[in-house]
Amino acid sequence: MTREYPPEVYGGAGVHVTELVAQLRHLCEVDVHCMGAPRPDAFVHGPDPALRGANPALATLSADLAMADAASSAAVAHSHTWYTGLAGHLAALLYDIPHVLTAHSLEPLRPWKAEQLGGGYHVSSWVERTAAQHADAIIAVSASMRDDVLRVYPSLDPATVHVVHNGIDADTWAPVRFDDGQPRAPLLAELGVDPARPIVAFVGRITRQKGVTELLAAAHRFAPQVQLVLAAGAPDTPEIAAEVSVAVDELTTERDGVFWLPEMLSTDRVRQILSAATVFVCPSVYEPLGIVNLEAMACETAVVASDVGGIPEVVADGVTGTLVHYGPDVPGYAARLADAVNALVADPATAREFGRAGRQRCIERFSWARSAAETFQIYRTLCG
Repeated sequence: MTREYPPEVYGGAGVHVTELVAQLRHLCEVDVHCMGAPRPDAFVHGPDPALRGANPALATLSADLAMADAASSAAVAHSHTWYTGLAGHLAALLYDIPHVLTAHSLEPLRPWKAEQLGGGYHVSSWVERTAAQHADAIIAVSASMRDDVLRVYPSLDPATVHVVHNGIDADTWAPVRFDDGQPRAPLLAELGVDPARPIVAFVGRITRQKGVTELLAAAHRFAPQVQLVLAAGAPDTPEIAAEVSVAVDELTTERDGVFWLPEMLSTDRVRQILSAATVFVCPSVYEPLGIVNLEAMACETAVVASDVGGIPEVVADGVTGTLVHYGPDVPGYAARLADAVNALVADPATAREFGRAGRQRCIERFSWARSAAETFQIYRTLCG
């Protein structure tokens, strides 16, 4: 049960479900119940038309009711994010089946969602709390996330909260190269990016969580030769979209080499950006794991990332990249980000070494097949 499913994937949870389902289907039968546009390989549930124009949280809950009704043949209901938490909970009650909930984030730790949902944020928080407190098992995508789950919902039995890391398809996410071994990025050539100058890249949604405004503040301090490629789209609200637009305009008046791609990009185009980048930056202020760091590492790109949430479980400090301490003092945090980026730009040999080590770490420690096997074992335990 998921909000996102191909071709409508615009966040880490959607990537997670897409890859997990593909691997689980080697182990068991899987029906996907999702929201959005009709597609042939999933059961699609839309909001009640009578709620058109209502708070988005209410519209989501109406889709959850239809989703729960359609799950009568399931042996296990597995929900992802608060968007489908109620569907999973109701299916468990209706059909006396186990409910597994994967926690990709926690609403109480994302107060900025109130900007997007208004009073609906209280609804989404209630849904998440209810689903979590009654779930037969909770999967956290990192050990840090498991700690957060148990801290936010202290009544839970710790034995029911499991860690299953996100994975990465290292065949799909691999460096894009010419035959001569050089990075191949026709997209960047179209934009006018100079391949002879260092490239710092960001890929992500425009949301408070991802630290986009903090990155733009840091970019004022990047070394003069650095180019910034900002693949940032799908803003949570018009307000944050406008805020980022102003920040980009201010940055471009001060320095050249700033390229903003506001649309969501295909995997091939993201690979081009990551493969060509000297450094990938993940400035998130909240991040249960951060699949995008795995994508960058699999493309042999050094990573500079905040030390929040599950990121330190992915990015090995001083081995595959540099971790930067996050704090609410934005100028101080931005300065630390800039210093870490500039240090790697000034030492391209180390950046390349971090990139090679990052890809090897992805291959050895993070795979969707492993994630699916661990998830399937939880199903088997619950079903006896």
